[in-house]
Amino acid sequence: MEQTFLFVTEMIGTVAAAISGIRLAATKRFDWFGAYTVGLVTAIGGGTLRDVLLDIPVFWMQSWVYLAVTALSLVTVMVFRSFLVSRDRILFIFDSIGLALFCVIGIQKSLASGYPMWVAAVMGIITGAFGGVLRDLLINEEPLVFRKDIYATACLAGAVSYWLVMLVGGGPMAQQITCAAVVIGLRVLALKYNLSLPTLAPVSADQLRKIKKS
Repeated sequence: MEQTFLFVTEMIGTVAAAISGIRLAATKRFDWFGAYTVGLVTAIGGGTLRDVLLDIPVFWMQSWVYLAVTALSLVTVMVFRSFLVSRDRILFIFDSIGLALFCVIGIQKSLASGYPMWVAAVMGIITGAFGGVLRDLLINEEPLVFRKDIYATACLAGAVSYWLVMLVGGGPMAQQITCAAVVIGLRVLALKYNLSLPTLAPVSADQLRKIKKS
């Protein structure tokens, strides 16, 4: 049951991440192959780095289903192009779903490999966010995770909630659902109330002069 739930979670996350990548590629007028490549990298990038760091077989090399799911995501964007590409909120929805579900998968796989929770939290962030970093680099955009948007921070909060549910004796499914809900909930709240992390502003010329005088 748990393995089936994890597989379904991973497939939904793959579709969401692939669509977010393909949708952005479409706004840049990429051709079909370019859009597929961006979608695939978005879907498998974080998990690939995770598996390499955990020293386990890279997940998408064990089955062709991830390549096929990305292809189906490309077809979906092509068929519903007017709806998926023209609305900015669509990117937010699919990006948030992919982020949350990949964070869950990263944590679960790390724990299953015998690593402690703090490593699992880092792997959850990498799994959730790194594909989006690669996506943004491929389309020549500043990576979303490095801006003031609540992104990797949401993954960290999700990992903490996963750990807390584990401590109080909640089952694996409760841990995973809570983690995903926290990630998506924080992203929605950040959008609704315009929440963000403080930016690291450069030192102004006046401040630099004051520093030199002191």
